[in-house]
Amino acid sequence: MTADEKTMTLHAATIAPVAAMLTNLAEILAKAQAHLDAHGGAESALLGERLIYDMLPLVRQVQIACDTAKELAARLAGIENPAYEDTEATMDELAARIGKTAAFLAGVTPEMVNGREAEVIEVPHAEGARLAAADYAMRHALPNFYFHVVTAYAILRENGIPLGKRDYLAHLPLIENAAY
Repeated sequence: MTADEKTMTLHAATIAPVAAMLTNLAEILAKAQAHLDAHGGAESALLGERLIYDMLPLVRQVQIACDTAKELAARLAGIENPAYEDTEATMDELAARIGKTAAFLAGVTPEMVNGREAEVIEVPHAEGARLAAADYAMRHALPNFYFHVVTAYAILRENGIPLGKRDYLAHLPLIENAAY
């Protein structure tokens, strides 16, 4: 590998892993639905579960993960962030939101993002706060995105859904027979 090949672009460091993690989140929710179908349990109750009283419920964790993903992509690409209504009340509706978010991310190409690392981004929900795009992505958007995904995962685990780290880290781009 050359030094250039080891250099990660902004798109490869942000949009690509977020899109992959959305796939993992969709599969985690599908496993939760399958568990409910096989063992009983109220879907609406599970969607309302929290890790602790002052945290948002599962449904909001998924909604915010999607919102953060599309906001990240839109801000880095300099395009409009599509607005979603927060009306999901079923696993299927959350899966549709994840799919819609993944489709939006798929339309944000490397050419739209790479080279914009130093552009100034307004930090959402922090009036007047601004960061370079790369700092916004790495220090704000990505940590926030992963926080909500892992919280959704933890809520499901806490409620007896049989998930493991392989579910959370699924779809790694493994390299076979690589010499390092």
